[in-house]
Amino acid sequence: MKIFLLAIALALCAQSTLFAQGTDPGIAAKHAIGEVKTIDAAAKQITIKTDAGSTVTVSVNDKTTYKRLAPGEQTLTNAADIAFTDVAEGDRVMARGTVSEDRKSIPAVQIIVMTKGDLAKKQEAERLEWRRRGILGVITVLKPDTKEITISNRTMAGMQSVVMQVSDKTEMHRYAPDSIKFGDAKPSTFAELKVGDQLRALGDRTEDPLRFNPQKIVTGSFRTVAGVVTAVDPATGEVKINELEKKTPLTIVIKQDAVLRRFPPASEMGAMMGGMRGPGGPGGGGGQAAPGGQGQAQPAQRPQGGAPGGSGGGPVGIGPGRGGFNINDMLERLPTISIADVKVGDTIIVSSTQGVDPTRLTAISFVAGADTLLAMLAPRPQPGQATPNPAAGLGNSGITFGIGLP
Repeated sequence: MKIFLLAIALALCAQSTLFAQGTDPGIAAKHAIGEVKTIDAAAKQITIKTDAGSTVTVSVNDKTTYKRLAPGEQTLTNAADIAFTDVAEGDRVMARGTVSEDRKSIPAVQIIVMTKGDLAKKQEAERLEWRRRGILGVITVLKPDTKEITISNRTMAGMQSVVMQVSDKTEMHRYAPDSIKFGDAKPSTFAELKVGDQLRALGDRTEDPLRFNPQKIVTGSFRTVAGVVTAVDPATGEVKINELEKKTPLTIVIKQDAVLRRFPPASEMGAMMGGMRGPGGPGGGGGQAAPGGQGQAQPAQRPQGGAPGGSGGGPVGIGPGRGGFNINDMLERLPTISIADVKVGDTIIVSSTQGVDPTRLTAISFVAGADTLLAMLAPRPQPGQATPNPAAGLGNSGITFGIGLP
């Protein structure tokens, strides 16, 4: 029974995807799990939507029992008794009962609820933990014999590297193709890692600022492109661009969980960078580690003049420390926008997982107004050389922003 209840708690918190054979893991013979979309008190029905997109009608009666379970609980021991009127839209529920043959309805004998508010608090606590104790970078070296991973990231001082060793206790997950959610990452192994992958790790610094002890690792193979917007359709959530490097048309799909930001004009860069160096910014403690990018890492260099690291908890050059201004950290702090704020003619940078159709990218992170950033990254032309392609500096910039936060 305890194992079953543990499965309930894990399922309620999970962000599941479709199994390969096409079934919905949120619907089983004796339960359905999803987010509450509508509540019809008069008809005593709740409509839920699973993570895979299926809609299930849950019918209740006077014998149905209701339990409120806190996120992270593994049994119903500490669950509180609640009533039908306590269930709200946006809550995550497991409806227990016998699912109909068409998998579209279930008469519930019990409703187990994790409230929208409780889930939001848990998610925010997890995000703060990953910011405080997390690092990001791009894998530059893999040593299978010792299970060591070297990652690099770019600061204003240049590329810097950190080495971590995977142990049997390290939890490893990996983004699936066409997935944009941190929570959708699937269990993974060291053998699945590739040089060039992005990596986000949660753990602790060692006495050596260029080494890190990981407790959890999330990785993914991401594609990052720059382009100029040619069309925007907020109704379908699609943005069409002409890709700058290869001059090919691409369609960017913007789903609900994508993060859209806008880079400030060059005239505002100084004020923004100065603000980030204050409390909470790089070097000020409490900053957010940001994804690294592709490119060849230079030999690791220790910081000059002062103790390694800062009060933010991250290794030098990767998280918030004293290794210099972190461009990736700046990108994650840009103001968010909506697809309606994207205009034809905008220069954008978008990151996505490697999907099935190379002409359609499902955006994880999307930055508009990227002209200034591309200019910062562009290699300086030598005398007599032609001006490089506007996206020439993106591939080896050390800047990508694929892996999000919980």
